[in-house]
Amino acid sequence: MQTLLLVDLQNDFFPGGALGVKEGDHIIPLVNEMMQYPFDLIVATKDWHPASHGSFSTTHHKTPGEHVKLGGIDQILWPPHCIQGTWGAEYAPGWDTTHIDHVVYKGTDPSIDSYSAFFDNRHYKDTGLDAYLKSKGAKNLYIAGLATDYCVRYTVLDAIQLGYTPYVIVEACKAVNLKPTDEQDSLEQMQIAGAHLIHFHDLKALIT
Repeated sequence: MQTLLLVDLQNDFFPGGALGVKEGDHIIPLVNEMMQYPFDLIVATKDWHPASHGSFSTTHHKTPGEHVKLGGIDQILWPPHCIQGTWGAEYAPGWDTTHIDHVVYKGTDPSIDSYSAFFDNRHYKDTGLDAYLKSKGAKNLYIAGLATDYCVRYTVLDAIQLGYTPYVIVEACKAVNLKPTDEQDSLEQMQIAGAHLIHFHDLKALIT
């Protein structure tokens, strides 16, 4: 079974949003084309934070980019983003969300962040995605979205540990790049862990 997994294509992660990823909007035409490919399943994630989430700089009266301990692990602080029920948490315009078969909500627990589509950052709680995918017989995951160096990376690494075969569509992901090498470092880490890095122009041939 061939599954397309779209990570956090939400307003706040696009240019002009609270945590906009540079050129994040450039992947929308690729997403629209991919959604016409013969995938058996299309799953999309949503960051879905309560207003006082522990990963927000405002919750701690600190500056974005500072670090705190959250749930016993290091947490970089972000501007408030993807707050439940707000415009920023909604899917960005320009792609047809009617093709989505299942939506995964993550980051709902104010005491811990959840970059991965599968687990919180401590791996204490899961989002239900693994059970859903296994119930459908999913094996190959083709992954695109935002951001390469955070939610995409953690999703891919967890997918490998759970026994899936992830394919990262490089051009259909964009990075935050707090450090200039973060994107490349993340791609290399995913590849070393066992992910396949593929180019968009090769995708259609792989799934047909």
